[in-house]
Amino acid sequence: MTETFPRDQSPSIKRVMMPRDTNAFGTIFGGVILSEIDLAAAVEAHRHHSGKLVTVAMDSIVFKAPVFVGDCVSFFTETKRIGKTSVCVRVKVWAERRFSNGDDVYVTEAEVTMVAVDDQGRKVPVGSSAKK
Repeated sequence: MTETFPRDQSPSIKRVMMPRDTNAFGTIFGGVILSEIDLAAAVEAHRHHSGKLVTVAMDSIVFKAPVFVGDCVSFFTETKRIGKTSVCVRVKVWAERRFSNGDDVYVTEAEVTMVAVDDQGRKVPVGSSAKK
């Protein structure tokens, strides 16, 4: 299946990549993208739970294309499942090439599982009050 840029959706996070995010090859560190995936998943998961959420899993991630300095990277999210104590979010990542022909390039995607926890780090039901 070929991915197409979701022009009818608003991304959870959109960020221009800067030189501080680059590796020795001049492309953006994979870890920078992973961090933004985690944040985007949290933005989506917080639609279902206003309390604390922690990331417990991120499925295998394959980078399909590099991200360059100046690219505007969009992180699109979709809630896949809501469990008793967890929220599973799909995050799709696209880069808009800024210093070339302006193409939108599909970078990667991930499924992130976040668990609702209380102040002591114990699991709590999704949607429960943040204060106990």
